[in-house]
Amino acid sequence: MQEIIGTGVALITPFEESGCVDHAALTKLVNFQVDNGVDYLVVLGTTAENVTLSTEEKEAVVATIIKANDKRLPLVIGIGGNDTRVVVEQIKNTDLTEFVAILSVSPYYNRPTQEGIYEHFKAVAQATDKPIIVYNVPGRTGSNIAVNTIVRLAHDFENIVAIKEAAGDIVQAMKMIQYSPQEFLVISGDDMIALPMTLAGGAGVISVIGQALVQDFSDMIRYALNGDVQEAYELHYKVAPSIDMIFEQGNPAGIKALLSQLDICEEHIRLPLVPIDDDLRDRLKSFLETYEN
Repeated sequence: MQEIIGTGVALITPFEESGCVDHAALTKLVNFQVDNGVDYLVVLGTTAENVTLSTEEKEAVVATIIKANDKRLPLVIGIGGNDTRVVVEQIKNTDLTEFVAILSVSPYYNRPTQEGIYEHFKAVAQATDKPIIVYNVPGRTGSNIAVNTIVRLAHDFENIVAIKEAAGDIVQAMKMIQYSPQEFLVISGDDMIALPMTLAGGAGVISVIGQALVQDFSDMIRYALNGDVQEAYELHYKVAPSIDMIFEQGNPAGIKALLSQLDICEEHIRLPLVPIDDDLRDRLKSFLETYEN
């Protein structure tokens, strides 16, 4: 799975003021990623406000990204949920031809046991031949995937090839790297610790900030994968202040504000999320002015 080593970005869904999907801005965003050296694109993830998109909107978003990308970068699609039967049916009924893998979030709200999580991903893995990236994000799901569970899944199912690990726990991430099969990929889902995770043996990151500060963030991960520690940390500390800021008032409100200042899209976001306040917007603007100079 060389296609998902490096920097992937969890694309936002731009909206017009009317609330409709802004397909022109989405095309511009995809081209911005390609032109600045990102390694792969993640479609319909959390940052895409996936849960607020209708089925028709999701299909249109996927079509726009596929067309804009024009096979230039590998694509990963997000298909997950808290009803295993529904997730399995969605996977079976989705045309996955253009995608190298599926990113599937651990069931949220239900708070399953570790055995429940295992059985859920067993059903997901058996529903397709496509590679599966398990997504662990306890801050959103209400439950954590234990190291033993991911190691068990990695050993038992050939097409469970990676985990997007977003617990924010570097010790847990290191144990996943240590105890999972050698070919299994541990991908950071947390921008702030993406560098130490990669240096510890991880496979890179699926990033939010990476879609705004594309070149530096992607180069940082490339340096890390090559063992160029000093160069990597120079870029990390250059980018780091923006990471705190874009998550301060929720994702993707922060990253949309930053992308707006880069003239990629507008800030519009769907309820129950709301745009960031003026104070944070001004701080992001100041950061960007300093960063670009």
